[in-house]
Formats: sequence, C-alpha cells, structure tokens
Amino acid sequence: MFTPDGRQRLRADLVSAAEADPRITGVALVGSAARDREDRWSDIDLALCLDEDADRDEVVRDWTDRLYRDHQVVHHLDVRSGAALFRVFLLPDTLQVDLSFWPPAAFGATGPAFRLLSGTAADVPRSRPPDALDLVGMGWLHALHARSSIARGRVWQAEHMVSGLRDQVLALACLRHGLPAVQGRGLDDLPAEVTAPLDATLVRATDPAELVRAFGATVEAFLAEVGLVDADLASRIAGAVRELVDTST
Repeated sequence: MFTPDGRQRLRADLVSAAEADPRITGVALVGSAARDREDRWSDIDLALCLDEDADRDEVVRDWTDRLYRDHQVVHHLDVRSGAALFRVFLLPDTLQVDLSFWPPAAFGATGPAFRLLSGTAADVPRSRPPDALDLVGMGWLHALHARSSIARGRVWQAEHMVSGLRDQVLALACLRHGLPAVQGRGLDDLPAEVTAPLDATLVRATDPAELVRAFGATVEAFLAEVGLVDADLASRIAGAVRELVDTST
C-alpha cells in the first residue's frame, strides 16, 4: 500500500519532469489535492498542457514509458473527454496516477478542482451538471429494461437495470441538494432522510420475487424524486412506470 509521503514524492517528481519537458507548457494539479481535500486514499491527478507543435501521441508514449520504467506500472487505461486524453496508471502499491494531456485552448479550470502550478490556463467553460429531465428519461428507460429482464429470467441484467434506476434517483437527489451528481461523488453527502429509505431499493438476491420487490421500491423512490422536479411530469408517467412492476412477472 502506498503512503501519503510516497505519493507526495512521486507527484513532485512528475511535476518537476513535466516542467522540464519543452513539449509541456503548463501543469495543473487537479482532483482532491487541488481543493485541499486529499486524504489517505487519494490518487495523483495532473493536467499537462501540450505545446501547440507537440505530437501528442509521442508525448503520451514517452511519459508512459517513463512511468513503466521508473515506477513499475502494472497496467494503464485511456479515457477520452473532449479534446483531452486521460491516461490512468496502476502502480504495484495500488497508487493510481492520472495524467491528462490537453491542447492549450482547452487547458483550464472546468470546475473548482484545478490549481495551476505553471504555465497559463485558458478561459474555458465550466462543466455543467446533468440535466434533471435527462436523468428522469434515463430512469424510466432503466425501468423498462428492468421489467423485461425480470420477465425473461435474466436476473443479473435485471439487477443491473434496477441498480441503474436507483442511480438516477440518487443523481436527481444530488442535483436537488446542490451536490455533484456524477460518478457517485455527492452520494455520501446526501442527508440521511434521503438515503435511508433507499435501503429498500437494494437487490439482496437474484431470485425473481426479490428482484420484483426491489424494483417496486425503486420505482416508488423514482416517482417521488421526479415529483420534486416536475409534479405534472411525475403524474403523467406514474401509471406507465408502476405498470412495469405489475407486469414484470
């Protein structure tokens, strides 16, 4: 297991190497450390701004080779978001290192978790939270597939869909409370009166009766949350969504 001191030393080494790389014109600390909320379990998140003339593939390849050579990386994966490439590394001591590579025009603070260490940040639009009505739509879509999965005896798919419906309920609650509504980041900051009733929505076994029970509880939680977004919409969809539970067996 990595230590906070070891994490700090590695981050300092990476920042120093980035600032010495002529192909990199800016470095920013992102994630929990940028907000002074780093704890024992936090990873390393660095955003790197590439020179306009730099070959991104070459820079990414060179930095990947460095991590594998000097820090014994065991695996990595790529996540693409807009103009940026995020390369995520797993070290043997379980430390996660996220390096993101940005063109100059997109290198900037899309949210509060951005602290410029060197270079110049662009003025970029802030990230927007998900739209509540989109979450509602994804909710009833998951409910449709939960119904058909239960009816077909596809119990693991059914569990996935019921859990997906609950995810939309929780995301709507996060929006309502002004909390981050993506990747579960705001869930543990929701008040107990919101989360405690959702214990009933957890699927505790994959037998059909339990799936239907959890599905019904999740549908009711979903409709209650939709009612707080748009009471008229909740009234319009309630009959159809409840019928999905009634016809799931």
